[in-house]
Amino acid sequence: MKIVRRIGASPRERGSAAGQTCPDIFELNDGNFAVIGTEATADLDSQLPPDAARADYERIVVISRETLLRAKADIPDA
Repeated sequence: MKIVRRIGASPRERGSAAGQTCPDIFELNDGNFAVIGTEATADLDSQLPPDAARADYERIVVISRETLLRAKADIPDA
């Protein structure tokens, strides 16, 4: 598994002073995506809708709205 590219604007482009520790989205060489975000499993797990589930090895992470909106143009349609 390898990171192929960043999806959307870099943290610095989104206004991070340090440009290092902010939410980020990456496309992987297998077509999947990796997300850096704030771990929120404990807060959100009980709020998942009935048709959603999380495996023990999965975590719920939160990214800012701006991170996702600025990534929209880079997300492939297929």
